[in-house]
Amino acid sequence: MSESLPDPIAAARADGRDTLTEAEGKRLLASVGVDTTAFEVCSDVDEAVDAADRIGYPVVVKVSSPDVTHKSDWAGGVGVAVGLDTPETVREAAEAIFDAASERGIEADVLVEEAMDLERGTEVIVGGVRDPSFGPVVLTGLGGVFTEIFEDTSHRIAPIDAEEARAMIEELQSAPLLSGYRGSDPADVGSLAEAIASVGDLVDDYPIAELDVNPVLATTDGVIALDALVVLEER
Repeated sequence: MSESLPDPIAAARADGRDTLTEAEGKRLLASVGVDTTAFEVCSDVDEAVDAADRIGYPVVVKVSSPDVTHKSDWAGGVGVAVGLDTPETVREAAEAIFDAASERGIEADVLVEEAMDLERGTEVIVGGVRDPSFGPVVLTGLGGVFTEIFEDTSHRIAPIDAEEARAMIEELQSAPLLSGYRGSDPADVGSLAEAIASVGDLVDDYPIAELDVNPVLATTDGVIALDALVVLEER
C-alpha cells in the first residue's frame, strides 16, 4: 500500500474524517483517469446559481457533506434534486439543502453538476472493498436502482488488469445489456474494463475500506461516474 496519499484522501485525513465528500471521491477517480460529470461545490445559494449558469442547464443539485453518505434519502428527499433547468429551481433546491443542514446541525455545501441523459447508456456499479479475509476486492454489476434488486455482481481480488476486468463484465447475467441488446447501441466495454481496473488499483494502493461508484453510465463512447462514495479505513 502506497505511503503517499492522493490529495482528496490526505485532505480527509487532515480533517480527521474517514468519509470523503462526493466531490473528493470524484477527484480521486479523475486522478486515475475515470471520467466524471462536470461539477462545482458551492457554499451558498448565489454560488450555486452561478455554478449552474457556468455548467449549463439542466443540472443536478446535491447535498455535499461527509456527514451525509446516502444523499437521496436525506432530509425527506431534499438531498438530491434532478433535472433543474432554471436559476429559480436551482435556488430553491440549494435553499432546501442549506435549511435542512442547519436544522440538523451539520455543515454542508451543495454540489452542482451537469445532468446526464441516462437513456444514453447502461447504469453500472463499480466498487471495491477491503475484505478482512481476502484483502482488496473489486466488483462490478448492474447499477443504479437495480443493484440491490437483481444482485448481479462479479468480484475479483485486486489488483486486476483490463483483460480480467472484461472477464468480470462478460460473466454478468446483465452482460447482454452492454453488448447491444435487441438493437441498442453497444457500450464501450473496453473503457468500462479500464475503469474497473482503476478502481481496483485505488483500493489496493490506498487505505480505502469501501469505494462505491454507482452509477457509472456506460455509453457507446466511454464511461462516466455520476456518483462516488469513499470510506477510508479507520486509523
